[in-house]
Amino acid sequence: LLTLLENYTKLHYETLVLFATGNLDPLKQRLQGEMVVFVGQSGVGKSSVINQLMPHALQRINQISDNSALGQHTTTTTRLLPFDEQDIKQGALIDSPGIREFGVWHLSVEAIRDGFIEMQPFYGHCRFRNCLHQNEPHCALKLAAERGDILPRRLQSLNRLEEEARSPDALPR
Repeated sequence: LLTLLENYTKLHYETLVLFATGNLDPLKQRLQGEMVVFVGQSGVGKSSVINQLMPHALQRINQISDNSALGQHTTTTTRLLPFDEQDIKQGALIDSPGIREFGVWHLSVEAIRDGFIEMQPFYGHCRFRNCLHQNEPHCALKLAAERGDILPRRLQSLNRLEEEARSPDALPR
């Protein structure tokens, strides 16, 4: 998990490693004066972290389901929680229900590509203008992945999301 997180740190995403029952001071400092939203999979501990940050929030928490090993969607509505704790006085937190999966049917291929910031320098440098970055010869993204300039796993994610967006089953945009 830390290796995965390190990959995003290299892409200049701000990251923090913390535990709901551990020291949350770095997170408190980062949240000061901000409007933030907690988004993530069901059962990863969003509400537990919120309860540690803001005990007055009294967010319901639940155990992971024994049957499915998934979160149980304990948080069912979105709530705006103003910071008014001793350590965090300005800003607010938005708690959102957990997700199990997401789709990209509403996104264009260009919008999906915009989310892969490390690949931006390579777009438009493939041999073929309509390159799908999969099996085409002289694909700039595939070559970048082979050289280690981009993560092969991220290129696979890009390809998977683009395929989903292009799918005939995708809803119209």
